[in-house]
Amino acid sequence: MTNRVVGRYALGICDRSGLTYKLKDLYPQIVDGKDSGLRVSRSMLDEDQPQLFLGEFPINDPQTLPFTRTDTNVVEQRRIAWNWNPVGDNNGLSALYGFSTQTSMQATGAVGTVTVSVS
Repeated sequence: MTNRVVGRYALGICDRSGLTYKLKDLYPQIVDGKDSGLRVSRSMLDEDQPQLFLGEFPINDPQTLPFTRTDTNVVEQRRIAWNWNPVGDNNGLSALYGFSTQTSMQATGAVGTVTVSVS
């Protein structure tokens, strides 16, 4: 009769906690994408940080939008300054749509005096 250890009954010691686990429940500790040689339990396992591998894999990330067209009347659009109620000049568009053009808006201002009475 031979005494041999069958894999499912084999025990191992966690290299971090020192506790005994089934050997199949110990996992390799990966550091910077390489096996460090440590075997640790699931609760002691530190996952490798994915940000350490930035730039190692090519990533295709196009930034353009499909089916775009250039704007043809930019000069005409820039001639109009848009404003919104209640600041607008109330030229009719503001009553209908909530906005108006600034073509008829006139700015006025005045400077007054301040008097101080001393008692």
